[in-house]
Amino acid sequence: MKLKLSALACASMLALSQQTFADLSSTVNLTTDYTFNGVSQTKSDPALQASLDYGFDNGWYIGSWASNVDFVGDDVNLELDFYAGKFLQLNDKVSLDTGIAYYTYHGDEDVSRDYDYPEAYTKLGYSSDLGESEVNGWYSWDYFGTGGNHYIMMLAHTFEFAEGHNVRFSVDRSTSTNLENWVWGNNKKSYNHYRVEYMTSLNGFDFNIAAENTTIDSKDTDERIVFSVARTFNL
Repeated sequence: MKLKLSALACASMLALSQQTFADLSSTVNLTTDYTFNGVSQTKSDPALQASLDYGFDNGWYIGSWASNVDFVGDDVNLELDFYAGKFLQLNDKVSLDTGIAYYTYHGDEDVSRDYDYPEAYTKLGYSSDLGESEVNGWYSWDYFGTGGNHYIMMLAHTFEFAEGHNVRFSVDRSTSTNLENWVWGNNKKSYNHYRVEYMTSLNGFDFNIAAENTTIDSKDTDERIVFSVARTFNL
């Protein structure tokens, strides 16, 4: 089970925005590869993803997110996540986003429910003349249903180099604290993920092209270029 699960990635809630949602909205995203922390969830194939989010005036929000997946060794083909949290603008420079998510998997009657797991997250943002800096963390006490404790820490920075054109750098580290329940790669306790991406918008569509790599040596974690296009609808 550990070897099988080590080929999987964490779910995709790192993509949650550090801002409140405007009432009810939905985002549809088409990507050449669904990766999370540099690990492909679709065997390097494309993915169609969608979210449905509702934000309250006081900063609370709830939402759901879905994507096709393709894991090695089973017939799981759908990830469906649910989350709730609160966004706080502490002052004109500092923001805090904290909440909890629950990841569910579908398509294989024998194993899908075994992968379901909860995760808590906290994201601290700092805005300056140099751009937007982030310190983000995620923690699960039942990672991918294995009963193991697992956490992720990320540092990221986004800056605008021309009007409407942004670059984001990020590095994150995934760590298992129960090696008898979960390992990465060849019995690794942890690994690092590096990503740089260019972001822009045109005619209501958001475009993203990213280069990323990890310290795990496998075809699902090696260096790659990922392109995605998304559109958000206010409902």
